[in-house]
Amino acid sequence: MFPRSSPTPLPQPVPAGELAACPASDTFRRVGDKWSMLLVILLGTRPYRFNALHRSIEGISQRMLTRTLRTLETDGLVHREVFPTVPPSVEYSLTPLGRTLLEPLSALADWAVRHDDEIRAARAHAAEAGRAAGNGPGEHPPRTRALPSRTHRPEVTP
Repeated sequence: MFPRSSPTPLPQPVPAGELAACPASDTFRRVGDKWSMLLVILLGTRPYRFNALHRSIEGISQRMLTRTLRTLETDGLVHREVFPTVPPSVEYSLTPLGRTLLEPLSALADWAVRHDDEIRAARAHAAEAGRAAGNGPGEHPPRTRALPSRTHRPEVTP
């Protein structure tokens, strides 16, 4: 996918500033969070009022739903329309830009479904290799060099 669309090879190592400024990285962070992709897919089926959307997603808090919708709105993917009723009602829908995200999300979901067995097998193999090496399930082997302790606080001299 990337070699076709990017004729310039990535520098090794990839500079942190370049990664942070990359539009693809920013988009991957957005759609890779816990709720954004699900909200885009749901809103791709029809517009939703806030409470209907909240009821449609088990486990999301009102606060997290609000934050995620605001972020998607800021990114231009979701449109928020307030109706002049008492109390005011709000409806969310995808913008034309948000609709363009449905096809690549669908392709990614199809890929995940097609390769689910392989991914699960790889995870099981990694977990078994970790157990054989004396690590717990899902743990990586110990690092070869010591990392500074998170509780270590350097001394401050006046």
